[in-house]
Amino acid sequence: MPEVLRRHDAASKPDPDSRAGGGESAALAVGGIAALLVGACCVGPLVLVAIGLGGAWLSNLTALDPYRPIFAAIALVSLAFAWRRIYRPADECKPGEVCSVPAVRKRYKIGFWVVAALLVTMIGFPYAAAFFL
Repeated sequence: MPEVLRRHDAASKPDPDSRAGGGESAALAVGGIAALLVGACCVGPLVLVAIGLGGAWLSNLTALDPYRPIFAAIALVSLAFAWRRIYRPADECKPGEVCSVPAVRKRYKIGFWVVAALLVTMIGFPYAAAFFL
């Protein structure tokens, strides 16, 4: 009889592999960081000057310009992975997983679109800035 109770308790515990949004949040975090690095050469100095910081050291940020395509590729791949995890059908989620909770799914979707908008802004900024010079 205790064997049956132990099996029941083990079955009711959440699966350790279904961490709280592990795949989705990690992919969004990597995408967000890569999106910020995409614009570090161009938007970074503009933001720093706008908040009152300045100096010759700001020109060192342009050293990241050759790496923009790499950062953009990393951001796009991580956002593609996040999109696949976030927008999968809810019936593919096991009961008790984070993806089966509608409020959490909504927050992940909002976070996804915020990071995607950030990436589009950072990729397009150097091309749009030419119109303002």
